[in-house]
Amino acid sequence: MRVNRTPTHPGEMLREEFLAPLGITQSGLAQILGVSFRTINELVNCRRELSVEMALKLARFFGTTPELWLNLQNQFDIHVLAERKGRQINGIKPLVQLAPTR
Repeated sequence: MRVNRTPTHPGEMLREEFLAPLGITQSGLAQILGVSFRTINELVNCRRELSVEMALKLARFFGTTPELWLNLQNQFDIHVLAERKGRQINGIKPLVQLAPTR
């Protein structure tokens, strides 16, 4: 079943599920992780993609897995690109035609 909404950006998850409930500021997190305020600010405002390095840092600090953060980014990226390039991608003929499901 295809969901018709944009998946959650990892920055939104960071802001809404981690920073706000725990009372951690963007500048505080930047200092803890050894990155610039701008890096955190752009991430939480969904203007920056999450890097593998950032996924590792967030996972370590918040006690999650890097896969959590990377999966969020991957799902977001797939959705955005499918929206942008869907017609082009759908025009590609599959190598193998699967039998239609009933």
